[in-house]
Amino acid sequence: MGPSNKSQPSPVPFLLVGIPGLEHLHVWIGIPFCSMYVVAVVGNVTILAVVRAERSLHEPMFLFLCMLSVTDLVLSTATLPRMLCLFWLGARAIALDACLAQMFFIHSFTALESGFFLAMAVDRYVAICHPLRHTTMLTPARIALMGVVVVVRGVAFFSPHPILLKQLPYCGTRIIAHTYCEFMAVVKLACVDTGATKRYSLSVASVIGSCDGFFIAVSYVFILRAVFRLPSREASLKALGTCGSHVCVILVFYSTAVFTFLTHRFGHSVAPRIHILIANMYLLVPPFLNPIVYGIRTKKIRDHVFSSLRVKTT
Repeated sequence: MGPSNKSQPSPVPFLLVGIPGLEHLHVWIGIPFCSMYVVAVVGNVTILAVVRAERSLHEPMFLFLCMLSVTDLVLSTATLPRMLCLFWLGARAIALDACLAQMFFIHSFTALESGFFLAMAVDRYVAICHPLRHTTMLTPARIALMGVVVVVRGVAFFSPHPILLKQLPYCGTRIIAHTYCEFMAVVKLACVDTGATKRYSLSVASVIGSCDGFFIAVSYVFILRAVFRLPSREASLKALGTCGSHVCVILVFYSTAVFTFLTHRFGHSVAPRIHILIANMYLLVPPFLNPIVYGIRTKKIRDHVFSSLRVKTT
């Protein structure tokens, strides 16, 4: 009689397609994606290093910026390296556990990104509309509490995603028509009714996104109203330039996220390659733009980086 503890066969992996219809361009598409990833990593690591080294930057704005930078690093690293393996090496297979882990990091840290955009908008609102109360309203303890709330919210609402999908049976094709393990692309492969699971995911995403987007919009309305009331035209233009660049980054994030959400809900006639390209933009562009807009365009960070470079070259 054979041994009782026989080794179990490994589960059948999922297969990532990439961008349907553009498989022949994967190698070339990977080049700008890789460039954006390098800029995102270098830029966000630089912001973290500068804020850590310069005590004068230990202010609410820069502490929230550090939280955003960590989120960007995790979000981009959870997607880009695996995507480049698909584009350049043809590595399509991904194990179920690895797929679910990637899904958790993508969705939870997308919620973190949205939450930190809101926290930074609140900080700008207090700094511009109530400057004398800025340091008393946003104390280190309150900043830490806001960060914890954002993290707990993202983890709590999106932890059920991999748990729910882990329990589902998958039969027939295991081909994921995407460049990464996106929740809706994976749940379609289950061979049972997943209506309740889909509704939960869409409801959570819509509630978090709409609430954050609404309060960000309200914050910037009050900010713009205060900016237009500044007595100095030069100060108004400078504040408008800063706010305008921040709003552009936020609009890129939310517009691509809303397009992806609406495509899942209503846009069945949208070409898959368009949907997937925009879904990639919504994960790749904000981590690429954030260190440029919030870092290079911020005088204190820019001056510290340039002074450090001058010291090293002399």
